[in-house]
Amino acid sequence: MRATRRSYFEATARQRVSGIADPGSFKEICGPTERRTSPSLPFFGLPAAFDDGVVVGDALIGGRPVSLAAQEGRFMGGAFGEVHAAKVAGLLRRALRTRPEAFVFLLDSGGVRLQEANAGEIGVTEIMRAIFDLRHAGVPVIGVVGGSCGSFGGAGIVSGCCDTLIASQEGRMGVSGPEVIETTMGVEAFDSRDRALVWRTTGGKNRRLFGAVSALVEDHIPAFREALLKALDRPASFTLEALAARRAALKARFETYGSAGDALDIWRAMGFDRPEDVPAMDVRDLEARLEPAREETP
Repeated sequence: MRATRRSYFEATARQRVSGIADPGSFKEICGPTERRTSPSLPFFGLPAAFDDGVVVGDALIGGRPVSLAAQEGRFMGGAFGEVHAAKVAGLLRRALRTRPEAFVFLLDSGGVRLQEANAGEIGVTEIMRAIFDLRHAGVPVIGVVGGSCGSFGGAGIVSGCCDTLIASQEGRMGVSGPEVIETTMGVEAFDSRDRALVWRTTGGKNRRLFGAVSALVEDHIPAFREALLKALDRPASFTLEALAARRAALKARFETYGSAGDALDIWRAMGFDRPEDVPAMDVRDLEARLEPAREETP
């Protein structure tokens, strides 16, 4: 009998950390008692959070030391501000010295705070640089996406910088969110009110089928932990040859699917006879179909 589902999507950042790390192993850095709050939000009459919407520290996962950052989507949509970004970038740089077995980033963010736009944008670039420095030093960076805010804007770019990405179907991700695409391209190009369209375009299943997501899991915190344990055993290669192969795959993907108007068209081209059934497939069924479908297409 399966244990009661513990939804990752509905959990807070601290509940996710508690469920993923070994019991009692998480040691927080710059916690709420230090009150490292945003210097900008008070000027806009907005409330602050004592952790500025991100939890950072060290933990054990399966007895293996990791550095861990978790964004809190319930505070300003998990958006990057000056202090928020500095905590993540600082932990990444610290990992260059402490050398954990991996850096785990639980992303749950709509991007950069409008109230701290310049500082947030700079912070995202510092995080990206720090991720590549850490990967170059041989410490894998594992991203996890399954929260209510997904991973968009700067967070979407950061998720693409990780060695490995773990997500649930609920883990939507992209550079631009649905509303942004509709605003810039028009509702004829993308209707952000069409939730089925939004989920099949940005959701974890489509990202998994494209290879952007390495492991697709159910919305269950222990399932995320199990996927993290497997990722720790299989770090991705960060060599010039691996990057060249990845670039070639991206080029082939664009040439094959670049003219498609909908994810349904792409899934049909991948070999799914009934692409309209994909959204209802569970993770096991999708994985069972994944390899045969991918063998036929780039």
